[in-house]
Amino acid sequence: MDRIDRQILRELQRDGRLSNAELAERVGLTPSPCLRRVNRLEQDGVIRGYRALLDPTAVGRGFQAFVSVVMAQEDRPTVADFERRIAELPEVVEALRLFGDPDYLLRVAVADIAAYERFHTETLSLLPGVARLTSHLTMKLVKEDAGLPVETASAP
Repeated sequence: MDRIDRQILRELQRDGRLSNAELAERVGLTPSPCLRRVNRLEQDGVIRGYRALLDPTAVGRGFQAFVSVVMAQEDRPTVADFERRIAELPEVVEALRLFGDPDYLLRVAVADIAAYERFHTETLSLLPGVARLTSHLTMKLVKEDAGLPVETASAP
């Protein structure tokens, strides 16, 4: 991956709806080689997809919590069942398995605190293998996910 590929990635992370002509102009290429590079980055799995960023409140998911999960049982079947069930829950918008304690960190998006309490009590606490849940309620968004840095120094 060279400097132009990284520039393409930066531009597409800022605006995934750029036309190929606009992208080409921003990175200093003509449209054909720019499109070839984008296609290669997609085929190589560097660009995994494109999507719209939604306003959480506008879609009824304005309340977010981070939930630390400590497992009581970590045998393979229990972990697989837990992870499968988590992946099926639309309220869980992101789930990470961690080294150490806690075992998982979940990002949950629901309408309000009452909806979160119901989800916590009726769903999360009943998942297989769970020993303890710790909720971290968000006050405000300080920095939004702006994409991954693609600087030369940190790239392989």
